[in-house]
Amino acid sequence: MAKASTIFVCQQCGYQSSSYLGRCPNCGAWASLVETVVATDNREQRTAISRKATKPQKLSEAVSKPLKRLQTGIEELDRVLGGGIVPGSVVLLAGDPGIGKSTLLLQLASLFKSLYVAGEESVGQVRLRTDRLGILEGKKSQNDLYILAETDVDQVLAAARENGYQILVVDSIQTMITQDLEGVAGSVGQVRESAYRLTRLAKDNGLAVFLVGHVTKEGAIAGPKVLEHMVDTVLYLQGEEGSHFRILSASKNRFGPVDEVGIFEMGELGMQEVKNPSREFLADRIAAPGSVVVPVMEGSRPILTEVQALVNPSNFGLPIRRSLGIEPNRLQILVATLMKRAAVPLANQDVFVNVAGGLQVKERGADLGVCLAIASGAADKVISKSTVAVGEVGLLGEIRQPPALEKRLQEAKRLGFKNFITSKRVKTLREAVRLALDLKS
Repeated sequence: MAKASTIFVCQQCGYQSSSYLGRCPNCGAWASLVETVVATDNREQRTAISRKATKPQKLSEAVSKPLKRLQTGIEELDRVLGGGIVPGSVVLLAGDPGIGKSTLLLQLASLFKSLYVAGEESVGQVRLRTDRLGILEGKKSQNDLYILAETDVDQVLAAARENGYQILVVDSIQTMITQDLEGVAGSVGQVRESAYRLTRLAKDNGLAVFLVGHVTKEGAIAGPKVLEHMVDTVLYLQGEEGSHFRILSASKNRFGPVDEVGIFEMGELGMQEVKNPSREFLADRIAAPGSVVVPVMEGSRPILTEVQALVNPSNFGLPIRRSLGIEPNRLQILVATLMKRAAVPLANQDVFVNVAGGLQVKERGADLGVCLAIASGAADKVISKSTVAVGEVGLLGEIRQPPALEKRLQEAKRLGFKNFITSKRVKTLREAVRLALDLKS
């Protein structure tokens, strides 16, 4: 089959060029020209990619069918996906190198009749990894998982259309190339075109496709932004350096919520589910100034986690405010509110806040816990180990009730906590600070 012709198209203004240009002569944008496949006169190729024409249909006349999902049996993964894998969906899984992306998807692929495309390893290397993790042990049949060491996306498409696979895993999308483009693997044009062809494969054949994505040093997914728009679900696998916990979350999900998280533990046998994350996150907690337990909502379930704060005299003119797991801008606001409304002296103090376990807390229900941890660190006083704090803090220093308060408190009671600092007990931040620092164990 004759090779398709290509042109270079500016992603900012649409300018077209027959060759690559570092700067678009039309809009002046740098590195914006991307190699793109254009139409060809080759009839054989047109016939191969042609699809049956469809007609508009009234939405009121469309037949509503229940969404049938593939249950993986990995509850933490099913939770994040919205209840299981949707056939014909495309899922992009991104994360730092060595975080466990390939391990998780290899475990998933072994549960179904799957084709695992290894773009970065040989078949022998994949087998060594499966043997080390014991992935195939105990399976009734080891023939349901097929490995293909290939980087040509067109060869992958041909192989995936055979044998009636349920799952296709491509590890990784940045290694895929098509001979129709001149760019190297990982270039914007190659990634976009490869992802497009794999997406069409999924939609036309009802095949669930999982793509492994690399990330840049800033944490963003490498490649064009259109890659995230093209797929149905974008998952991130994260974890603190040196920690064995892994947090799986969704930033986009067309078939489920984006506020659910899955908790895993990386061990000798791969990624293991953490059935009771609250107990695990609090297992190593000690009674010390600057520590308080906060029940946060991750999707539909409450998780108890420890918020830690370190307050230290500043050696510079401008105090430092740093956070891990808490939005930095939110920390700045809470520190200012503590100073103004609760008279906590932080003007010449460095403040460092950390959420133990690696959780990224985005909800406002953790505000009160963050404030009390900082106040405890500043006063060098221990908050009672049986205390939990939950509530949203306003700029006026008022404490507001967060959603699902009773659900949070039930989880805290289940784990033995007795003292609850909420909007039902205190109305202002000043009252909450006084109460927390005076509570006895």
